[in-house]
Amino acid sequence: MAAEDQGTLTEERDVDESIDVGRGLDALDTPTERRVPWWRRFLTSVVPPIVAVVLFVVVWQALWASAILPEFKLPSPEAVFGQITAEFGSGQALSIIWTSVSRAVLGFLFAVIIGTPLGLLVATVPLVRSAIGPVLTGLQSLPSVAWVPAAVLWFGLTDGTIYFVVLMGAVPSIANGLVSGIEQVPPLLPRVGYAMGATRAQAARLIMLPAALPGFFSGLKQGWAFSWRSLMAAEIIATSPSLGFGLGAYLNQGESLSDMPSVMSAIILILIVGIGVELIAFRPAERRILAARGLATGP
Repeated sequence: MAAEDQGTLTEERDVDESIDVGRGLDALDTPTERRVPWWRRFLTSVVPPIVAVVLFVVVWQALWASAILPEFKLPSPEAVFGQITAEFGSGQALSIIWTSVSRAVLGFLFAVIIGTPLGLLVATVPLVRSAIGPVLTGLQSLPSVAWVPAAVLWFGLTDGTIYFVVLMGAVPSIANGLVSGIEQVPPLLPRVGYAMGATRAQAARLIMLPAALPGFFSGLKQGWAFSWRSLMAAEIIATSPSLGFGLGAYLNQGESLSDMPSVMSAIILILIVGIGVELIAFRPAERRILAARGLATGP
């Protein structure tokens, strides 16, 4: 009887240890979320860029006050920010920004629609990869501005020229980003899918894409950056009343009139839009993707 009781106790202890081990493994797999006080988030996220901007303006003001360069080459911060304030006060700045941002967003969405299946084909079909993989890499390194003269000759001074240049700048980056993400997926995952009866299309959609999402998202960020740069190049070179008046045209107008405050205002507005899209759209989405995988490291 004592031997049976001892055996029962041993079995119960083994079961308890197995449960504890299982809980420990579950805890390791569960993403951890650190609670950071609001004041620390403010100090680490908001204060540094504000300090950097203030230092930049201080240096700019010092260079202007030293008169190293003439006024028409280096205007004062007051003149430039006064120009920006006047543009916003008249409502023209919002119209200019909307013209460029709407084009960039629409072109980027079309690039995602084209680049995603293209990247899947290149990553999963060896023949396609051998055929067009090097071409995509070459197109990604080709400056977008090189497409503008050809696009003008093909499509004329129309919106087709703008969107073509944006697509040629963004599609290779998005496709290559997805290829890079898929290359980092463990080979065991698609094999498990095939073993469970998944077709090649189902494995690509349900296994490869979710597993490659962090790398793919990096490609999307790079694709947006190329979309924005390509758009600015197209708007600066291809100017026409029929194309509207975006940030690139505003920059080109300032250069044509030798109006340095307008030129620097346009540069600052282009920079603000780029930073705003990163902070409002891409950074929160990236944090969610990384946090879902237990990879978030920042506050």
